Amino acid sequence: MVYKSSMHILVTGGAGFVGSHLVERLAGRGDSVVILDCMNNYYDPKIKERNLACALKAGKVSFVKGDILDLSLLDDLFLANKFDVVVHLAARAGVRPSIEQPLLYEQVNCLGTLHMLESMRKHGMKRLVFASSSSVYGNTKEVPFKETAVIDRPVSPYAATKAAGELYCHNYHHLYGISSNVLRFFTVYGPRQRPDMAIHKFTKLIDGGKPIPFFGDGSTERDYTYYTDIIEGVVAAVDRDLGFEIFNLGESRTTKLTELVKFIEDSLGKKAVLDRQPMQKGDVVMTNADVSKARKLLDYKPTTSVETGVRNFVEWYKQIK
Repeated sequence: MVYKSSMHILVTGGAGFVGSHLVERLAGRGDSVVILDCMNNYYDPKIKERNLACALKAGKVSFVKGDILDLSLLDDLFLANKFDVVVHLAARAGVRPSIEQPLLYEQVNCLGTLHMLESMRKHGMKRLVFASSSSVYGNTKEVPFKETAVIDRPVSPYAATKAAGELYCHNYHHLYGISSNVLRFFTVYGPRQRPDMAIHKFTKLIDGGKPIPFFGDGSTERDYTYYTDIIEGVVAAVDRDLGFEIFNLGESRTTKLTELVKFIEDSLGKKAVLDRQPMQKGDVVMTNADVSKARKLLDYKPTTSVETGVRNFVEWYKQIK
C-alpha cells in the first residue's frame, strides 16, 4: 500500500544529520512531524541546535527533548499523538566509538529500539521505518551486498546492535503485526554530516593544512551515498506499508580511500598531508550495495555521484566554517 495523503509522523533523532533533512522533506510536502531527540553531546550540541532550527522552520514541526530510554516519556508521547508512522533514526552511531563503549551502544541501540517497539505495541501503532546500517554485513565475501546475505559475523559492537535492532523489528512484525521497513544506509554524507565522519573530518583537516588519519594502504572501498538520495529512499519507505522488508540504500558504486581524498583535494584546491596508520579494528574492507530490491519496491533511484556530492559538501563546508 502506498500512502498519498498527509501523515502525522514521529522522527526520533530528528535533530541529527539525516533526521533534520528528513523532517524538512516531510514537512515540506505537508506532513506534520514530531521530532524526538535527546540532544546528547556525542558531538557538539550546537550543531544539532542549528539542524533543529532549520527543521522547525519547515512547516508543521514540533520538538520534544527526550531519550528513547525513558519509557514514561514515550508513553506520554504516544498518548498525546496518534502517529501514522514512526521513523526510528535515534542511535549511538560510529564503529570505533562502539568498541570503546559497547555497553552504551547496546543500551541505546538495542534497548532503545525495543522501548520504541514496545511503546508502539502498547499504543496500537503499526508502522515503523528503522534505520539500520551497511555495517551489519561485516566482511561478507558476497559483493555487491544483498539483503538476503547472512549477517551473523559483525565486526564491531555497533554493527551487532544494528543487526539486533533488525531482529527486534522482525519479531514485533511476526508477533504483533507492526510493519517495518528496515533501511540499511551506506555511508551517508552531505551538508550537516557529523564532524567525526571521514568526508567532514578530512575536509576540515586538509583545509587547515593538518594531517589526515589515513588507515591502511588506501585500498579500502566504501559505497558513499549522498544525503538527498537517502532521504528520497526514506520517504518512499514512509509511504509504503510492505509488512516486513529490508532494503539497501546506497549509490551502488564503490570509491577507494585514495580516490576519496583526491576528490576532496580537488574540491578544496589543496593537497592532503597523510598520517599513515594501520587498519583499525572494526573497520570493514568494502561496502557495496545491491539496490535492485529498493529500485523495484521503493522506486529508489540514486542520482548523485560521489564526485558531485563531495564538491557540494565542500561548498557547504566553506559557507559554515
